[in-house]
Amino acid sequence: MANVNVPAGKGMRGGKRAKAPMKTLGRLLKYAFSRNKVATVFVVFFVLLASVANVTAASRVSEIISRLLDYKPENHAAFMSNEMHTVYMNIIIMGCIYFVGAASAFTYNIIMMYIAQGTLKKMRNEMFEKMQYLPLKYFDTHTHGDLMSLYTNDVDTMRQLLTQTIPQIISSVITIVAIFVFMVMYSVTLLFVVLLIIVAVFCLTKFIGGRSAKNYVIHQKALGSLNGYVEEMTEGQKVIKVFCHEQKAREGFKKLNDNLNEVGSKANTYAFILGPVNNNLGYIQYVLVAFVGIMIIAFGKEIGLLSIYCSVQKADVANRVAVMAGMMVSFLMYSRQFNMPVMQVSQQFNAIVMALAGAERIFEMVDTKPEDRGGDITLSYGEYEKDKWAWKKPLVGGSYEYIPLMGDIRFKDVVFGYTDEKVILKNISLYAKPGHKIAFVGSTGAGKTTITNLINRFYDIQSGEITYDGIDIKSIRKDDLRRSLGIVLQDTHLFTGTVMDNIRYGRLNATDEECIEAAKLANAYFFIKHLPDGFNTVIKGDGANLSQGQRQLLAIARAMVSKCPVLILDEATSSIDTRTEKLIEQGMDKLMEGRTVFIIAHRLSTVRNSNAIMVLEHGEIIERGDHEQLISQKGKYYQLYTGAFELD
Repeated sequence: MANVNVPAGKGMRGGKRAKAPMKTLGRLLKYAFSRNKVATVFVVFFVLLASVANVTAASRVSEIISRLLDYKPENHAAFMSNEMHTVYMNIIIMGCIYFVGAASAFTYNIIMMYIAQGTLKKMRNEMFEKMQYLPLKYFDTHTHGDLMSLYTNDVDTMRQLLTQTIPQIISSVITIVAIFVFMVMYSVTLLFVVLLIIVAVFCLTKFIGGRSAKNYVIHQKALGSLNGYVEEMTEGQKVIKVFCHEQKAREGFKKLNDNLNEVGSKANTYAFILGPVNNNLGYIQYVLVAFVGIMIIAFGKEIGLLSIYCSVQKADVANRVAVMAGMMVSFLMYSRQFNMPVMQVSQQFNAIVMALAGAERIFEMVDTKPEDRGGDITLSYGEYEKDKWAWKKPLVGGSYEYIPLMGDIRFKDVVFGYTDEKVILKNISLYAKPGHKIAFVGSTGAGKTTITNLINRFYDIQSGEITYDGIDIKSIRKDDLRRSLGIVLQDTHLFTGTVMDNIRYGRLNATDEECIEAAKLANAYFFIKHLPDGFNTVIKGDGANLSQGQRQLLAIARAMVSKCPVLILDEATSSIDTRTEKLIEQGMDKLMEGRTVFIIAHRLSTVRNSNAIMVLEHGEIIERGDHEQLISQKGKYYQLYTGAFELD
């Protein structure tokens, strides 16, 4: 199988911002909230309630301060009985309002957590489900690190956006609007001072935040490279130790780690600067507002509720000062509250950039065109004839035609390349009659495995035709086509689970007895019985606790239990010693009775009894025939067979 190498991060456009941020944001919000409409309404309600409560509570302070400043010793008794009662009531009311705000904030955060977790769960499910239907070409052109990053880093940015950023932005916007209204009512002059500082905050946020976001994207890419390197080095520890490359591995890690440290320092430097700078600007604003406020009180000139209130009440100078001082204190509180949501919005800038970039990568994968499911001809067992396989072809009118599955596979002038620019197979024509054993030999890269990949329709040919029992394989549904093929791949992969589970993977409804019988045929029964828990021994780490030969024996047993009419053995015995191979061949001879078998082998001793041997070189069949015929031709096969029993 070809593996097109793609630099880390390129396949998923790692290291880039979202191309269409607003479109992506709209799709993400629709994805999250359209499925939770009732919960979303509650979130908006409680966010609104929390924001308004926090703003409204501060307005009670002006009343409290005004009452206290209006105290006169000669009216002490009346003040304590009347005015202090009002002060106490305002304090109680303010406490209740803050409690409502805190309870509302707690409630909407809990609801948002459930919305976010439900959204991420559904997103991961859809991603994984979609991944099952993507063509192999997609995995050839996207690194494993990129794909893993979708489920980890990118999904985590979605979690932060949904649980923290979006509620905080909504709350901040509502708070800003409410506070702005109150500040306009209190003092237009002081509001102008606040807005000057806010403009400075926005300018600094744009300047510093832009550089921070750029460096954070680079940081994510560097982190992905480091994680990929650690994963690769962990899996390759045996190879590292065999070749004594520990020092080289450390140097490689140090280089990536130093790079991560450098870009991480730049990213975090800008991010950490932004908060303190904005915070200190807030303090400067506080001082300026207090200073201008004192001037207003001293000179008594103001546009806003302060002057209107005092003129309507026709209050004396002392009373006017008390009222204005109370409102001034409230305004100072509002100015601090006004800064906080503004800074919160600015601090969420990086989170939004990263989340939208991650969401775009996720949606890109979800939107990828799935693998063509093939035609409408399906596979049936026992419908046409008891214990027999047949192709079920739909006819006009709703009836079906049954075509017995014989295992007759033919290639006619097949041309194929993993890319249009590079042709791998050139005008391949061959046939495999039912029950025949067809072997492919040739050097690495000759096209042997590619031929079997085309039978499975892992890839589609550029021209020519491949038929299966006289049916163009494009007319057969892919699931059914592959269900008819038992495969032992060159790269054995075992899943986390018991030995029995891994054998049963070939046919999920196989009984324990059938799995045990398949293990005996594959000559895997002996070593399985000597495992700690026999067939119930748990395999982890892709069979790290088994030898390569044992792993391959389990793969052969898995293919045997599938009872497929056609078998493909891609270097099935490459990791098995000669003695074990002889024993396996005896079992496989029974398995292959009446079945069409394709064998790919470097070890020529395994293909001697094949009905036909195809010798490939540079994507072309240069010789064909059985063992005796090829030996008599004294061509390439003869040279390989007499010179060495293994192809280099």
